[in-house]
Amino acid sequence: MKLTGLLTRNQEPLPGITGVARVDRRTRELLRRISPGDIVVLDQLDLDRATADALVDAEVAGVVNASPSISGRFPNMGPEILVAAGIPLVDSVGGELLRSIKDGTKLRLHDGVVYVGERQIASGIEQTTESVADQMIEAKAGMSTQLEAFSANTIEFLRRERTLILDGVGVPELKVAIRDRHVLVVAGGNGHAEDLKKLKKYVAEHRPVLIGVDAGADTLRVQGYRPDVVVGDPTGIGTATLRGGGEVVVPAQPDGHAPGVERIQDLGIGAVTFPASGNAEDLALLLADAHGASLVVTVGFQATLREFLDHGRSGSNPSTFLTRLKLGTKLVDGKAVATLHRNRVSIAAVVLLVLAAVVVVAAALLVSDVGSVYLDWLKHTWNTFFAWAKGLFT
Repeated sequence: MKLTGLLTRNQEPLPGITGVARVDRRTRELLRRISPGDIVVLDQLDLDRATADALVDAEVAGVVNASPSISGRFPNMGPEILVAAGIPLVDSVGGELLRSIKDGTKLRLHDGVVYVGERQIASGIEQTTESVADQMIEAKAGMSTQLEAFSANTIEFLRRERTLILDGVGVPELKVAIRDRHVLVVAGGNGHAEDLKKLKKYVAEHRPVLIGVDAGADTLRVQGYRPDVVVGDPTGIGTATLRGGGEVVVPAQPDGHAPGVERIQDLGIGAVTFPASGNAEDLALLLADAHGASLVVTVGFQATLREFLDHGRSGSNPSTFLTRLKLGTKLVDGKAVATLHRNRVSIAAVVLLVLAAVVVVAAALLVSDVGSVYLDWLKHTWNTFFAWAKGLFT
């Protein structure tokens, strides 16, 4: 009896969240191999929104960050998204954990402590809704410093890429006809799939050129569209999209090296490279502008100041800012287009309105003295026409 009771106590589950560890300092590579229920171990100062969205979509069990997820430099959005989704976030455990723990190890998280079984291997700060909110308030004070740094980066980017931004030098040629047409550019930003669904009427009416950027290209295919142009790293885009879409444009570094072009060669499909230091979204916009698009509608692009300063985009923000200045008034957010189309009066509604007006006029004539005069005139006109038509056949 005593032995049975001891075994029962030993089999009681330990407190906290358990999962298989996925470890990598390269966040982009890490996101490609995570699965539901994993505990992600990364090292990212100021966890950005794009990474947090990917972790939520993958349904990970927990996140352990070697660095502070909120440094206080600016109010980054990643920790807020993870905590709101109910995913435990343990911060500032130190870089030693990434060296000591092997990928595939079963971890347990409890009260900010990282365990392997019952053995503690690291400890940090478990973020809560209240702690994240307090740190975000303090981080807003750092936005002015980030804006000053952004201004300096913008000047440096313009110095390097002025011929591309001002004159379109280096923009590759495309086979698809874009001049004087609408272009819809879909990127993989937050809520892009829902926003694209709302543009169904717009796409059906205007038949825009469809450009898919990275995950946005896959979303176009999933929703029944065929992208005319696919822009992005081929390693992050589905095989069916690359083979079934139109032209493929691979962003390349200024020295000409294009990451992911080996996959294009393995698939045996054609592609062109676009050497520039901007991100794929901005290169897609420059493609549309350089080839004469009359209107460019964007889906899945960042829109707020917090998104603009988010750490995951800070390296490309100068190109983002200058690209939007370049396109000017021809650049329109997809949410605005969806709102305008939703509020437009349809042809069927106009026809019903006209019919209703005819019925009202007819009813008014029937109940008035003037109505009888018009009815007599119509009766006389009909009898005259009938007699004339009868005479043609007799």
